[in-house]
Amino acid sequence: MNLPTVSRLQFTPDLNICRILNGMWQVSGGHGGIDPKAAIQAMFKYVDAGFTTWDLADHYGPAEDLIGEFRRQVIATRGKEALANVQAFTKWVPRPGRMTKKIVEENINISLRRMDVESLDLMQFHWWEYQDKNYLDALKYMAELQTEGKIKHLALTNFDTEHLKIIVDAGIKIVSNQVQFSLVDRRPEVNMIQFCQQQDIKLLTYGTVCGGLLSEKYLGKPEPRGFDLATVSLKKYKNMVDAWGGWQLFQELLSTLKSIADKHGVSISNVAMRYILDKPAVGGVIVGARLGISEHLEDNAKIFSFTLDAEDLNQIDAVSQQSRDLYQLIGDCGDEYRR
Repeated sequence: MNLPTVSRLQFTPDLNICRILNGMWQVSGGHGGIDPKAAIQAMFKYVDAGFTTWDLADHYGPAEDLIGEFRRQVIATRGKEALANVQAFTKWVPRPGRMTKKIVEENINISLRRMDVESLDLMQFHWWEYQDKNYLDALKYMAELQTEGKIKHLALTNFDTEHLKIIVDAGIKIVSNQVQFSLVDRRPEVNMIQFCQQQDIKLLTYGTVCGGLLSEKYLGKPEPRGFDLATVSLKKYKNMVDAWGGWQLFQELLSTLKSIADKHGVSISNVAMRYILDKPAVGGVIVGARLGISEHLEDNAKIFSFTLDAEDLNQIDAVSQQSRDLYQLIGDCGDEYRR
């Protein structure tokens, strides 16, 4: 299986990425145990299929260590030059508080060591408390480390438009912001997309298939409760569906997506991801990779085999218009993580 050239994006002048990123939140616990050996074998499968871009974080269990071991095995079996085809985007999520260059550098060094790299492709920064303005100090020190070569590019995770603007106005060059964006959660369309277009900032989106809820598996099924929601992803996104409009409207959405999927010979998940990939400013969609447990490589590859036409978009939007306004209920991107 070889992905077509449309699966690639020149994300920065030195980083060409796959527009479907392999999300490693799934190895952090709450999604079933991970066998490191099987996980590494699966990583080779992903990269060989063309899914070369990984999304991870310092707090995703062994994710950074798995990248480090994978890199060592690639060098041992294929030579160092083969690593040019692999991109790994990590995150730093510190506790709010005073930030010094020493604190920032020590944490960046941990990621460098765990991932076995000399320079981080992309450091995506998250901050829990906007009231604590030390996030600007942290980013300024990261910008210094970028100048020193320890970080190639700076990015953000779950910052809202207001604070993204504050950071840009402070002179810090941000290349992307990672946000929740799906047919259920369309909050980025309110303010975020327009600002990102103006500033040439890409959106990397997660939750785009709602932890698997946006799939044939849940079409025509009774509302899942409690034990039916076996992973933290399913619990999280079922709550989002409830806020958005509830199970009955969600079934209407799934039914609509199924008819569109059948028309194009693809899956419901493919349609859900294609819709978001086609939105302005969206650079890539992050799809959870349950390494060594379940893989959807062949299905995900179909995302690049079709385009949604005006009739498809109108059908989807007709369902969306019946939902509640999550921007009014929750706030801008990432506000669900702020107290």
